[in-house]
Amino acid sequence: MKNSDLSKHVLVSLGDRSYQVLIQPQILPQIGRVLQDVGLSGRVAIVTNPVVNELYGRVVVRALKRCGFSPFLVVIPDGEKAKSMYWLSKILDELVTQRLERQEVVLALGGGVVGDVAGFAASVYLRGVSFVQVPTTLVAQVDSSVGGKTGVNHPIGKNLIGAFYQPRVVVVDPQTLQSLPKREWVAGLAEVIKYGMIADSKFFEYLEQHVDDLREQAEDVIPTVIRRCCEIKAEVVGGDERESGRRRILNYGHTVGHALETWGRYKTWIHGEAVGIGMVQEAGIARFLGMCTKELVERQRDLIQDVGLPIAMPSMSFAELWGAMQHDKKVVKGQINCVVPTAIGKVQVVPLFQQRIRQWFIANQAFRVKRLDPVRQGVGRPRLSKKK
Repeated sequence: MKNSDLSKHVLVSLGDRSYQVLIQPQILPQIGRVLQDVGLSGRVAIVTNPVVNELYGRVVVRALKRCGFSPFLVVIPDGEKAKSMYWLSKILDELVTQRLERQEVVLALGGGVVGDVAGFAASVYLRGVSFVQVPTTLVAQVDSSVGGKTGVNHPIGKNLIGAFYQPRVVVVDPQTLQSLPKREWVAGLAEVIKYGMIADSKFFEYLEQHVDDLREQAEDVIPTVIRRCCEIKAEVVGGDERESGRRRILNYGHTVGHALETWGRYKTWIHGEAVGIGMVQEAGIARFLGMCTKELVERQRDLIQDVGLPIAMPSMSFAELWGAMQHDKKVVKGQINCVVPTAIGKVQVVPLFQQRIRQWFIANQAFRVKRLDPVRQGVGRPRLSKKK
């Protein structure tokens, strides 16, 4: 694939709040021009973390200054602990101290955590200032930077506090993925696989055919993957911005996944690992309920495992799992709703009834692990040979 093919942009169509996802290698040094093109000016609060700041902070600051912007840094910790009310408050304190004005900009430079908390800060500061997403992880580039979901975690539930707040533009530089730790890269592949499962069987087949390329971050595969995921998400979000209908399918793997993150106090798994386990378990639930075939369960499980993701549940009680799922934001009138697959490329939202899920949980005991090492449970596993 030629570089000229990599600069195709994706439109998120939301009327007067529509915006472009710009996917282009080496676009970071052009970030100032990009912001000018969407009508932004003045000061820019760059919210980032120490790791990303060390890698890309200077590049972005220089690019903004060249185009007449006045950037300043707001550095928060790396990891899920920064996705909290405490660090939201710290960001807001800095915006107030710097006297950022309503026509100026909050720019998120980093992964999903940075994007979520910076976007939430932008949504509430002065009742809303312009927001720009510059995602640097695979999860953020294919998923969390697009669609306007912002927020922080609560100790008893993931993403329980937040707002829908769309960015003015999303700037994706695939080359930033070269600096990702292996574990972060592999975790991001869970969200990639999710898009094939929920909306595009041909994309799922493409992923099956390029397992080695995915594991090794092949340069000719990455842009195709990013663009297709963004296209699917843009189409879904364009038709259902606030998750009242079809957008709920984007939560596939997240009912169990978010419960595991909460149960592990946001320390045991990183987000993509929990989603990978969640997709395996939610497909298992669909099979148990007679909604999908054994072949579907096995194909998805094989792909998730082959790219290096963990698939097994921890040794937890049903009460712990059910309790954590009850704090999910998709609960309606006390009813837990879950996205389950019915075919490759098709999913359905169904209510989960406690007794039936207890039965599934008991039947699934053999697939839980007693000693958990999430860093090595899946990452680095040699690719499994396929049955002929």
